[in-house]
Amino acid sequence: MNNTHTYPTIIAIGGGGFTHQTDPELEDFIIDQSPIKHPNIGFIGAASRDNPNRIDRFYQRFLNYAGSTSHLCQQSSMQTARDWISQQDIIYVGGGDTIHLLSYFRKNKLDSHLANAANNGTILAGVSAGAVCWYDVALSDSAGNGLTPLPGLGIVPGSCCPHYSSEPERQKAFQQKISTRAMPDGVAIDDGVAVLIRPGQPPVAYSARNSMGAYSVEKKGNNSVTTRLKFLD
Repeated sequence: MNNTHTYPTIIAIGGGGFTHQTDPELEDFIIDQSPIKHPNIGFIGAASRDNPNRIDRFYQRFLNYAGSTSHLCQQSSMQTARDWISQQDIIYVGGGDTIHLLSYFRKNKLDSHLANAANNGTILAGVSAGAVCWYDVALSDSAGNGLTPLPGLGIVPGSCCPHYSSEPERQKAFQQKISTRAMPDGVAIDDGVAVLIRPGQPPVAYSARNSMGAYSVEKKGNNSVTTRLKFLD
């Protein structure tokens, strides 16, 4: 690992990307954020319980762009997982069951190691569950009782909602929960869109799909106000 910067970079994707064999521009965008020509890129598929098809798609997508590609198996020991995290320049977390993903991180005490890796220059990226997990609070239906707030890893302040364009019920739930303070102000992300987060800078959007975007949702009085994020220059 040969990072040349020492500030966290988080990339949250609302939906799509290589695991669904769409939007290849999203992965290009992730790679472009690395200062390393051929970064070590790792995949965590815990949210889909190490689905072999998604792991195969990871290798197919990144093999020709990385110095090395590898995935972290859920059955790996804590020490193996920690060593693996420290060796990556980019870590991509796939979508699926957000509760299962966060439970895996916490059970193996990987939350602090991921945060330390980010502070040391590793780019943390992910889609859907792998996007919302980085925030203080995620809007998730993984519990099986509708869309509810779920405590995330807290690497990024605020809340996050994926699939904003493709699942209208999420829009209503996210806005309602922010307006009632059931969730803190946050970011909503359409499918095919990535949000780039860096400390001290406002989040910016990158879209692989026409007319799709990302949005800041904030409590104002008794309601919530939605503002479209600026696109990356």
